[in-house]
Amino acid sequence: MPRFIDTTLRLLGQEPLAGRVPTGRLLELAEELDGGGFHALEVSGGGCFREAINRGIESPWERIRLYRSRATRTPLAMALRGAFLVGARPAQNDLVRRFILCAAESGIDIFRLHDPLNDADDLEVAANAIREAGGRLYAGLVYADAPGGDEFLLERARRLRDLGADRVMLHDPAGQLDGATAGRLVIALREAAGIPVGLYCQGTGGTALAVALAAGQAGADPIATASYAVAIGGHRPASELLMQSLESPLDRERLWATAARIDHLLGSGEAVPPVSPHVSLLAALNRVNSGLIANLERRLARIDASDRLQEVLEEFHVVRAEIGSPPTASPIGTLIVRQAVDHVLSGARWQQMTEEMRQLVLGEWGQTPGPIAPDVAAAAARQEPAESEIEVPGIDEARALAEGVASSEEELCLVALFGDDARALLEHVRGRDFPNAAMARAAQPQEVERVRQLVQILEDSGASELTIEDGGTRITVRKQDDRPAVPYVVAASPAVAAAAPVAPAVAPRTVITSPMVGNFYLSPSPGDPPFVQVGDRVEVGQTVCLLEAMKLFNELRSDHAGVIARIVADDGSGVEFGQPLFELE
Repeated sequence: MPRFIDTTLRLLGQEPLAGRVPTGRLLELAEELDGGGFHALEVSGGGCFREAINRGIESPWERIRLYRSRATRTPLAMALRGAFLVGARPAQNDLVRRFILCAAESGIDIFRLHDPLNDADDLEVAANAIREAGGRLYAGLVYADAPGGDEFLLERARRLRDLGADRVMLHDPAGQLDGATAGRLVIALREAAGIPVGLYCQGTGGTALAVALAAGQAGADPIATASYAVAIGGHRPASELLMQSLESPLDRERLWATAARIDHLLGSGEAVPPVSPHVSLLAALNRVNSGLIANLERRLARIDASDRLQEVLEEFHVVRAEIGSPPTASPIGTLIVRQAVDHVLSGARWQQMTEEMRQLVLGEWGQTPGPIAPDVAAAAARQEPAESEIEVPGIDEARALAEGVASSEEELCLVALFGDDARALLEHVRGRDFPNAAMARAAQPQEVERVRQLVQILEDSGASELTIEDGGTRITVRKQDDRPAVPYVVAASPAVAAAAPVAPAVAPRTVITSPMVGNFYLSPSPGDPPFVQVGDRVEVGQTVCLLEAMKLFNELRSDHAGVIARIVADDGSGVEFGQPLFELE
């Protein structure tokens, strides 16, 4: 009976769905999925880190910890590209180790780890770090048509077992597998490695579901799935459909209800960009990921070269064969596309290449499945290395780069992997210039950490003041906000005005909104009377509710006097920054 790993939260945290569902709702979904009976919840990966850095609002580490606080029954998983971690270039060994230890400390239990070239040797440092952290290693092999065929994958599977993998995960991000091949490979890999074999696959036109079903019948365990509302647009196996065909302990009614909730949150229309039948067909014919085709089409359209698409696709396969037939998973597929576009548009082959391609051809990224063409290797050897910034710095170098902004190893990892973009994020979330910073520097480490958390919540939310009390200690963090309050006015509709022209004017209402993402509570604790009810008179500074974020309970005090005309939010519900909570008359 196969178990399922749900990837919904990771997919909602990366392109093209990133930002479509607010953080508070994602945390509610984590709680719902936690009760669904999954083997694990995969909550983060390279796309999630890149998106968090680009948005510059929330640390990706904090997102993992928030998920951990909500999903208390199900192990959390992270997808990593071996030594690439969550970036597009290989990291140094010390950074690989520190990153994995930080991930484990943040709440990650299972590491779904694969090397883009299927070079098992390049996973050794990461595998050792996972064992050191006490995590579970689910080591991946990327399926691709390459010299050596299945025997190449079987040999690598044995090497993964020697690295201490708990399971081998057969990856098919390009949709190259069919059901019969998947079933046969699952059995062969399990016999070769002597450990369980799971599946992670994509595929247009229902291929992913067919492959997952065949693999499950062959004993694949676990199988990566996603909620129906996300799986259909992302060409992944939908857990709600797969569990109807395979015996599964999942809570069917709960997961269908969650799928409906996600569908509502994503909305209709262009909320989930569809993949056109044209792109799906090209992806199937060329045996590559549909996202790669879509990105290539956009790239050619930007330079007014859409008519060269077929030439580029043909050159894509030639370039891939010349550089050793590597899998086309990220980031390798993108490098091949760039090279193919350059060849077609310039009319010259291998006259230039990116620094990443040069490193790949020279073996600095690991061993490719097949041999490198001699003329390509010679071209790479002739090209001068690019500037040193192409290299990912180690921890010691990152410490110098992050001086004055990074205060922990996890923040050093971000600066090492994402450079100045990470510095901008950290400067935002840390709130470095809060009042009495000199006094804070003299505080005990645990007090500083608590203040740092408060400052982060304050900066993320836009609130003017937050206060916590713990063991007789009261900590208040506030900032000055000179923006004038914008009253919320409820006006009569034209129809009503016409029907009752002599009615008195409707009095303006002031709305109290949430200053943060969190949970809304009307009472100090369960069973206690609420702070306020409809009809109550409130004064400036009076507590009207509690808002909980990161297990910190913050009193929300009214900035206005008036009578509670309406309580907008539901008690115990998740709320967003700026969401109306009360209306005052």
